[in-house]
Amino acid sequence: MQFIPANIRGPLFMVVSTGSYLVNDTMMKLATAGLPPYEVLFLRGAAATLWGMPLLFMLGYARQIPLLLERKVLRRNLLELAAILCYVVALANMQIADSTALGQITPLLMLVGSSLLFGERIGGARMALIGLGFIGAVMVAQPTMQGISIYALLALGNAALSAARDLAGRKVGADVPGMIVAISAVVVVLFGSGVAHLVSERWVMPEGRHLLLIAGAGLFLIFGHFFIFMAYRVGPTSAVAPFYYCFTVWAVISGLLVFGQFPNALAVCGILLVVGSGLAIVSLDERRRRLTLVA
Repeated sequence: MQFIPANIRGPLFMVVSTGSYLVNDTMMKLATAGLPPYEVLFLRGAAATLWGMPLLFMLGYARQIPLLLERKVLRRNLLELAAILCYVVALANMQIADSTALGQITPLLMLVGSSLLFGERIGGARMALIGLGFIGAVMVAQPTMQGISIYALLALGNAALSAARDLAGRKVGADVPGMIVAISAVVVVLFGSGVAHLVSERWVMPEGRHLLLIAGAGLFLIFGHFFIFMAYRVGPTSAVAPFYYCFTVWAVISGLLVFGQFPNALAVCGILLVVGSGLAIVSLDERRRRLTLVA
């Protein structure tokens, strides 16, 4: 990955991560037609494990498999489990636009946490651009917000736990490969969702189309986990976190290609605002890097 310029590596990984997650979510949404949500999570975890374990051997990480349960890795992925359990329940009981909009506070929480915990300087210009990205994301999601319910609180809980997950990921040692962290997340969610399914749902026999969709979702889930972890490992939080808003852009593309949902004028303006603010942040970082080299 050294051929990718250092200043765009983190943002690029975040764009790829959100795209991978969105493909996963699209397949999951199609698979949940007729299946309980925690059962789908469990089956997806099983599929991702079947994809991921051979991948670890192919990449030469066989001796590092015990790191799947390393303390800091496990702490990060237990937060991932809590976040996804909140998100699935919220998504099943409220409009997707509302849950998506509430999730857009994750980058803001991540930036505040990085400033407090790691002393990262954000700066006024970058905060203004991040604010524009947030406005653009809400313009795309276009939530109705018909009253605050327990499900809205769960969606907020998902956003807070996702930010906590990524902050915890910053503390994982550099000797732990990103793919180890990704597969560990898959395994932790597999067991957690299995317990949630046994406690709250009845098993429904999946059809062949369900299994195909879940297998595809499991594959893209691995890349989502891998690239979001690597994005924060290789780039400063202030440069990477705003590109989380690309999730809403990918969601519009998915809605258009898969569900035949055309974005309205407000959503198009929101997409332009998200993309424009992201490019401006990259340009700002590059300018500062050049000034530093000159100095």
